[in-house]
Amino acid sequence: MPKRINLREFQQNLSNRMQDKSRMGGQLSLLGIQIAGQNYLVEMVDISEVLSMPSLAPVPLTRPWFRGVANVRGNLYCVADMAAFMHQGAASGAITNRLLLVAERYAFNAALLVEKVFGLRDTSKWQRDEKQKDMYFDEQDVAWRKLDVIGLLGQPEFLQIGI
Repeated sequence: MPKRINLREFQQNLSNRMQDKSRMGGQLSLLGIQIAGQNYLVEMVDISEVLSMPSLAPVPLTRPWFRGVANVRGNLYCVADMAAFMHQGAASGAITNRLLLVAERYAFNAALLVEKVFGLRDTSKWQRDEKQKDMYFDEQDVAWRKLDVIGLLGQPEFLQIGI
């Protein structure tokens, strides 16, 4: 009988190995995502998991960007629609929408709803904007902005979901 693999342990192991490899090689591996048609980069250490959109339980008297609560393996996560939070519309509800679970080390049961996930990006050969340090340009001169998850979790507007 083959050994059963715990998906969460596998993902954490993979994330740790990728982070170790990127530190050793001097490269920075980031997850490419899309929010409201704009490209963003998220550090792998800031998220614990990427999920397809589960069913959400609505929460009354909350801000429009707060989509509800998701049950992920018995843990409740508050779901924030990042496009709506940034005042750039709302997530489309398409099958490509994904939830990024914020890393457990931050002690926030928060999930960020994004339009798409593109996969890992190696920015070592990308151009960095001199004026905006969080802006990158890839080989095709497409703009990518780094999403500051730690800064997001510290914003009073993000922490206050009630109206």
